[in-house]
Amino acid sequence: MSMPRDPAGRLSTLQAAFVVARRDFTAILLSRYFIFFLLGPLLPILFAGLAGGVGRQVAEQTAQPEIGIAMQAADVDRMLAAYDRLAPRLGGGLPPMVELKRLAPGESFDAHAVLAARSGNIAAVVTGTPSAPELTATKERLEWWNGSVALVSAMALEKQPTSFPPVRRSVVATSGANQTRGRMTTAQSGQTLLFIVIVFLAGMVLSTLVEEKANKIIEVLAAAIPMEAVFLGKLFAMLAVSLVGVLIWALAIGGLVSFAGVSSSMALGGVDVSNLPTPGVGWPLFLLFGVAYFSMGYLLLGSIFLAIGSMAKTVREVQTLSMPVTMFQVLVFLFCSYALTQTGKPLELAAIVFPLSSPFAMLGRAAIEESVWPHIAALAWQGFCVAVFIKLGSGLFRRRVMQSGPQHRRQRRSLLAIVRGRPAAA
Repeated sequence: MSMPRDPAGRLSTLQAAFVVARRDFTAILLSRYFIFFLLGPLLPILFAGLAGGVGRQVAEQTAQPEIGIAMQAADVDRMLAAYDRLAPRLGGGLPPMVELKRLAPGESFDAHAVLAARSGNIAAVVTGTPSAPELTATKERLEWWNGSVALVSAMALEKQPTSFPPVRRSVVATSGANQTRGRMTTAQSGQTLLFIVIVFLAGMVLSTLVEEKANKIIEVLAAAIPMEAVFLGKLFAMLAVSLVGVLIWALAIGGLVSFAGVSSSMALGGVDVSNLPTPGVGWPLFLLFGVAYFSMGYLLLGSIFLAIGSMAKTVREVQTLSMPVTMFQVLVFLFCSYALTQTGKPLELAAIVFPLSSPFAMLGRAAIEESVWPHIAALAWQGFCVAVFIKLGSGLFRRRVMQSGPQHRRQRRSLLAIVRGRPAAA
């Protein structure tokens, strides 16, 4: 069934874009090139594993677990004063200690409930008094921090302690610091994989465009349909191909993990997905947001690459023009990785507002924070930016591919006549 045409016999922009997208999508999927396309991410995934390992080390250094102090006011002041005297001498050997609550005389405090709430970065709680402190934490942190609490308590009792008070221990299963650190790992891994897949897949539009420019296919298409439709069709066709590729990779990795006995860390180049903690919004929403942010990031970067491809005539020019954009995207990725440690601060808000970094920053927030409504607002903002980028990119695409001037106008009229089956005018 043929699509409706306007009075001039041309398809509308959206209809023509659908025709171009269907043509490119089918041609790529049925070509041998698609097999090599599926094998392409092997090295990028290895890089993702290495980058994820570095990101975990950064997260461990930036999100330091803290010991909260919940005692009577005078005891809190003595403990914090003792910590301030000891910390500079030990050169970072003491874990950070912060005031959690000043208790009234006779008031009780449930340290287990505070740690079970998994809020903030509190990994342990010290209650009681400096002479009889009680440390509540997970089993491994009790072993690590028992001596530190005893040292600070002794310093709080005397300026030069000669003995250390015994520290009672109370074990909990988990804490807010453990959850914060785990979600940070999930955020870093998600951002790294998103960056690798977007940068690798967005570059494919360049080679396809240069090849069709060399074969004069672009000129033929532009003579028959609006130039914006060519731009839109190619961009969304490559997005559809990329989503198919991502689905195949996900099924292949799942098959390796489930049936071949390969660990998930080996399948993903060092990123052990099976041990990743549950993200803040939960796995179903996190994966859904991952697809949405991949689509937005791909359309933003793909529109830039298509505009670059319109200015290039050879593969060498493509490599020269696309390299600055790729390196800039690496800086954007590093910027988003650092913004993870600044949740709610102006730096993170800047990463969310800037279009090219917004998908990465919001995927990281989905792993750390539980609220959903910011993602709805962010996706609306990113959709607006995609529309602006496509509008600007298609305008540059039209001017560069179909240049102005009498000679080019005569060429377009001749091509249009050929496409419509009429003899070209002299």
